[in-house]
Amino acid sequence: MKLNELKPATGSRRNRKRVGRGTSSGYGKTAGRGQKGQLARTGGKTRLGFEGGQMPLFRRMPKRGFNNINRKEYAVVNVEDLNRFEDGSEVTVETLKNAGLVKKELSGVKLLANGELKSKLTVKVNKASEAAKKAVEAAGGTIEVI
Repeated sequence: MKLNELKPATGSRRNRKRVGRGTSSGYGKTAGRGQKGQLARTGGKTRLGFEGGQMPLFRRMPKRGFNNINRKEYAVVNVEDLNRFEDGSEVTVETLKNAGLVKKELSGVKLLANGELKSKLTVKVNKASEAAKKAVEAAGGTIEVI
């Protein structure tokens, strides 16, 4: 590389709009902001949802319902998903995580009765529906709610 081959990095050099540098520049006096008004002032931008002092839409709308701060949300696993485990094995929350059936443990894991179980398993989960309990016991397995 020689001195005459040196070039600035692409995008590093470009003409900037130099505002407020006299009327002949084209961006003098009001510096491209126009005459008066909110956007001509310093800090002329407003926060999101601001409607010029009018009561904003999100405050005019009524609040609906009830949000329980103590709500428990469970990761759902169906009975048919347990067929990937070997016959006679013990299925816990950790084994479900390792198998990729539970992405993140929320307040626990709940077993639902969607599908059919073909293997005899010992299942240990936080919650299970009545139909899921019957499905596991019908396949010869046991279910334990921890």
